Amino acid sequence: MGAENESAVTEFILEGFSGLDQSLQLFLSLVLLLIYLTTVIGNATIIFLVCVDHRLQTPMYFFISSLSFLEIWFTSSTSIKLFVILSSGRRTISLSSCFAQSYFYFALGCTELVLLVVMSFDRYVAICQPLHYATIMKPQLCIHLVVPTWVIGITLSTYRLVLLYRLTFCGSNKIHHFFCDNSPLFKLSCSDTSLLWKIDSVLSSLVILGSLCLTLVFYMGILFCIVHLPAASEKKKAFTTCSSHLITLAIAYGSCIALYVRPSEDVSLETNRIIALLNTVLYPFLNPFIYSLRNKTVILALNEAIAHATMQLFP
Repeated sequence: MGAENESAVTEFILEGFSGLDQSLQLFLSLVLLLIYLTTVIGNATIIFLVCVDHRLQTPMYFFISSLSFLEIWFTSSTSIKLFVILSSGRRTISLSSCFAQSYFYFALGCTELVLLVVMSFDRYVAICQPLHYATIMKPQLCIHLVVPTWVIGITLSTYRLVLLYRLTFCGSNKIHHFFCDNSPLFKLSCSDTSLLWKIDSVLSSLVILGSLCLTLVFYMGILFCIVHLPAASEKKKAFTTCSSHLITLAIAYGSCIALYVRPSEDVSLETNRIIALLNTVLYPFLNPFIYSLRNKTVILALNEAIAHATMQLFP
């Protein structure tokens, strides 16, 4: 194929859920908007409360606020464009914007998986080594644990972005997805993507399965410690907390494994879109409620903040 055709594609068309009726797409856009706003407001509230309330300035809530900050940007990287597609039908995205979206999605996703390992380690120390928790989880260690999670995510995704920019697109410009995921992008390229498929599969499997194994090791240790707790009430509380955490982890890792660990070329694009909704919309929506907004200390801090704001507005 000629060089003039290889440089012809300057923008892509994200098909999203174009097969659905227009009125249904509009309804889904309103549902998505509600979920997105709830996700952003919920996570922003957690960050605000951790910053202003001294009771929440602990290692656990430092990690949770870091997760909340990350979740806002992670869900924004895909949900905003999906809302535009569903509500207005504007499906075009430039080549550079597509690559940028892909970069932020994978960088933030990778960072989150590593951060989940850090959070599981924090819970392991808190439950299994309660007397030494304050000594081990010092502020300096917390920072030294969080910063590398961002470095890992950004570094791996930067390498991937460089490989993406080396691809040429000279045929169809229709992406059968609602965001610039790797599988539909690779399939559109007229370059040889066999090496990129392998590199992407290895990196994805390493991050997903590696972080999953470490997280499961810490939670197995936590469950072992819970079994040996003396009080039945303590066991019930700890089991309830862990089970809710494990449900969200199952959604996150289950969707990631289905999309990126098994050979990507064998994944149905239709399946890709449905599973990706769990990863990009449902999981970020659930996190504020699972990790924070059910906690009595957080609820108390929230009520006090609302009461203080009301006093300021209506003295």
